[in-house]
Amino acid sequence: MKTVGFVATHARDAKFERGLRSFFEYRDLGIRQATEGRVVAHVIRAADGEAFSGQPHLHETRFQLVYVLKGWIEFEYEGQGVVRLEAGSCVHQPPGIRHREIGHSPDVEMLEVVMPGDFKTVEVPGLGAA
Repeated sequence: MKTVGFVATHARDAKFERGLRSFFEYRDLGIRQATEGRVVAHVIRAADGEAFSGQPHLHETRFQLVYVLKGWIEFEYEGQGVVRLEAGSCVHQPPGIRHREIGHSPDVEMLEVVMPGDFKTVEVPGLGAA
């Protein structure tokens, strides 16, 4: 019997696809469908051979959490400065905070959980040299 809202995904079935940023690949964890769009969760990893471009932007969200599984990533956050996240690090990005990625290790892998599942990303000016 199938329970509505229940989802289990497994690494053996993992499919990564290009998404919001061309230098990352995203693995959808099925949470958006299970929550009828209220939440999205995915694993993000660096995409081989893609040029990095850390443009300042913000996300129109109610909640956003990033947990680093492997490697490292650096962000610049408005009002916070540069924050380096390494394996085991977690950051809550408040709704609408302007930020940009500064760099990441070739093996970076992160779990990201966002509400709502269909959030928008808006490119914005500022935050140092992009």
